[in-house]
Amino acid sequence: MRRLALALVFVICGAAQAAAPSFPPLTGRVVDQANILPDATERELSAKLEAHERATGHQLVVATVASLDGRDIAEYGVELGRAWGIGQKEKDTGAILLVAPNDREVRIEVGYGLEGILTDARSRGIIENSILPSFRAGQMDTGVVAGVEAILGALRGDPDAAPTAIPDAARGEGDPREYIGLLIAFLIIAWLRRGRRRRGIWPLVLGGASVWHSGSRRSGGFGGGGFRGGGGSFGGGGASGKW
Repeated sequence: MRRLALALVFVICGAAQAAAPSFPPLTGRVVDQANILPDATERELSAKLEAHERATGHQLVVATVASLDGRDIAEYGVELGRAWGIGQKEKDTGAILLVAPNDREVRIEVGYGLEGILTDARSRGIIENSILPSFRAGQMDTGVVAGVEAILGALRGDPDAAPTAIPDAARGEGDPREYIGLLIAFLIIAWLRRGRRRRGIWPLVLGGASVWHSGSRRSGGFGGGGFRGGGGSFGGGGASGKW
């Protein structure tokens, strides 16, 4: 029986590892895996983000990825933020501007501690007004720079830097995958809670798989280049957009 239980643990852990996305290493405040930013722009953004972090304690990171590995960008953004630990520990003052040019998707992922400042509505306003117009014109670097400026303006409390108004063409566009994801998450949580009330091996197996999965992600060494996340966490705040 013990051998069967151990075999099940390894099977579940292997499946969890296979399902985990492959994140680029955290090499700095700008991680341009998709190679859409000129070197000069990357240096300028890095200096600006470092200055803002020194002044406020907020960690904003720009990440461009070659692929979302077939995942929803909101799910990818949350897991990326947690894996990198962006933001101050226990204050969760982190945010990520995530761009997936090959998937034609962009997201502003917001840590728990900044959700009251960089709200979902404000994040969507930044995407629709400051980022997507340039992306649709093929000017990726311009859109990223404008997005960073608007995000920093919102974090500084400048209302003119981050309008919440959304263009008419973008109104009423809801992504049904967000609702499906919420439903699936609710069902999984309910099932796990029910499993905890039962005696037997299954809660232990599931708990072991969870620890294995999270441990494998943390052991990947996402820090590099003299910059590391502060240990912040994310819960899904922010907004997404497509072009």
